[in-house]
Amino acid sequence: MTQEDADNTPVVYLHDIRRQYRQGEAVLTILDGANLALWPGQSVALVAPSGSGKSTLLHIAGLLETPDEGEVYVGGTPTSGLSDAQRTQIRRTDIGFVYQSHRLLPEFTALENVMMPQMIRGLKRSETVQRAKEILSYLGLGERITHRPAELSGGEQQRVAIARAVANAPRVLFADEPTGNLDPHTADHVFQALMQLVRATRVAMLIATHNMELAARMDRRVSLEDGHVVELD
Repeated sequence: MTQEDADNTPVVYLHDIRRQYRQGEAVLTILDGANLALWPGQSVALVAPSGSGKSTLLHIAGLLETPDEGEVYVGGTPTSGLSDAQRTQIRRTDIGFVYQSHRLLPEFTALENVMMPQMIRGLKRSETVQRAKEILSYLGLGERITHRPAELSGGEQQRVAIARAVANAPRVLFADEPTGNLDPHTADHVFQALMQLVRATRVAMLIATHNMELAARMDRRVSLEDGHVVELD
């Protein structure tokens, strides 16, 4: 695939996604024919009320959850017929996640936390050290690489989490309320770091957020209505 072909193919495409959950005798429909395309280098804000299905949509797009119906394409390839091992491999190489809680390993340093996904992928230690240092320095944490999470501020911890999410150079980055636990100033700093990475690496990014000010600074804004993805603006 040429670069031109890659730029004309959604990194992730959700087609007619349906997802239901049972609550006792009742059936709760969360997604009912949802469609969404995420393009290289594009930032998309997912803004919708709590309980509308934002996290479900993120988990399905990130191959953490399987839809009842529909197809998830990653780089143009359908994923419904893949084994668990194949789906795991795609998550390791093509997909990055950032959560509201940073989920860093407390016993490891910032550098070691960023090295971890690369080592799981099977890269040499020397390579993982070099790339982890480069990403952390890029995010303004070059002087903090030997610090453990408890020795870092909330904003620094979340930037380490971002560095970890992009350590394997994913094609798409999913973030679930990544600034929800931060004060406005720190949230803005973390958001700028995310946008800087999107522009520098052309990774596609989908952020679920309640922060309309941050959402307004992204390329697209979508919401969920009656189980469908709708474009805003």
